[in-house]
Amino acid sequence: MSTMKFCRECNNILYPKEDREQKVLLYACRNCDHQVADNNCVYRNVVHHSVVEFTQVLQDVAADPTLPRTRAVQCAVCNHPEAVFFQVMMPPLQLLFSATTRGEEGMTLFFVCCNPSCGYRWRD
Repeated sequence: MSTMKFCRECNNILYPKEDREQKVLLYACRNCDHQVADNNCVYRNVVHHSVVEFTQVLQDVAADPTLPRTRAVQCAVCNHPEAVFFQVMMPPLQLLFSATTRGEEGMTLFFVCCNPSCGYRWRD
């Protein structure tokens, strides 16, 4: 949780500032140049999604009214004439193992059957 810090000299808000030489985070006043060093941890949080999370997302997209729908394809499982479609950027490792040609930029077109009892998904 972050709290607002105020300058002891002029009571204005202190803003985060990086001291590149000392490699520390400071809070500095923009009005009177007063600075305070605080022992805060600054970090980067990288979230890795599991396959299960992506599968759940794909199952829910058939009910999303904001996604485009097409009747130009037919489900191979239930022969339903309608599917939603969307494009996804493939991860770099997946690009290495797929048969992509130059210019595709790693974009894959996904289809999900709109039949609520089916939900079959495939890519083009």
